[in-house]
Amino acid sequence: MILDLAIQGGQMFLVLLLAPLLTGFVRKIKARLLRRQGPPIIQPYRDLRRLLRKEVVLADNASWLFRVAPYLIFAATWVAAAMVPTVATGLLFSGAADLIAITALLGSVRFFLALAGMDVGTSFGGIGSSREMMIASLAEPAMLMIVFTLALIARSTQLSTISNVMLSAHVGLRISLGMVLVGLVIVALAENARIPVDNPATHLELTMVHEAMILEYSGRHLAVIELAASLQLLLYVSLIICIFVPWGLAQANAGPEAYSIAGVAYVAKLAAGGVLLALSETLIAKMRVFRVPVFLGAALMLGLLGTLLLFVSRGL
Repeated sequence: MILDLAIQGGQMFLVLLLAPLLTGFVRKIKARLLRRQGPPIIQPYRDLRRLLRKEVVLADNASWLFRVAPYLIFAATWVAAAMVPTVATGLLFSGAADLIAITALLGSVRFFLALAGMDVGTSFGGIGSSREMMIASLAEPAMLMIVFTLALIARSTQLSTISNVMLSAHVGLRISLGMVLVGLVIVALAENARIPVDNPATHLELTMVHEAMILEYSGRHLAVIELAASLQLLLYVSLIICIFVPWGLAQANAGPEAYSIAGVAYVAKLAAGGVLLALSETLIAKMRVFRVPVFLGAALMLGLLGTLLLFVSRGL
């Protein structure tokens, strides 16, 4: 019991430690692809430390929600990221590692972030919150269709069960799984405000979505929100790895050697995911805001088609 609790706690702190590193790694790869030096990989850690030391500046009309929202956002994101099996399956809290629960936690994160953006009453915050809700109105149904398709294949929405089913031989190559993968990548790009939906490196008024909602934050509040954003990026990369690249995951009650190998494999897969993300953001331009519904509508249709294909193939 104590060993299982220690392993579960180790996974929680592992994702917390690696989240800023993944963000810095993506920035570094993007800079090198553009033939620039770029900031060091550990620059996000320095930014967080600097923000934690700065004084918090609050607007006069900011309510208690504006002060509490960063901590609620961070807590929900950390719990969701810690649920995803990164090193091993069947851990102590694996029963709570459910795709529907993770989707609900991310929905609550989006809800509090949008409320915090509108709380002060600035035009930027209102624009960012309205755009975020527009994206959420299409991203959440697409995510639920993806979850439904995976549940039909694995007979469960629990991530440990899904990973074990994906490792089995009877799954094979399925067109529905390919559609789900593409749809999940589209949702991940939208939820993390990455190109082509949003550009995390810009502060232009006409293009901001995520940055507009947190423009009034400073000091430790901004540090907590930035860490939550890095955790959410790591969550989606880990989710794709757990479902579609589950090789290397240790089983429950495995030895220290198996956990060590699984940890190295997880870091290697994270690095590969970061390289692919940086490459796609370098090659693809940001789309107009009014084209985002079409982009997310494709993810919704892919999830729906994947579900229909499963029903048709079972009926033959």
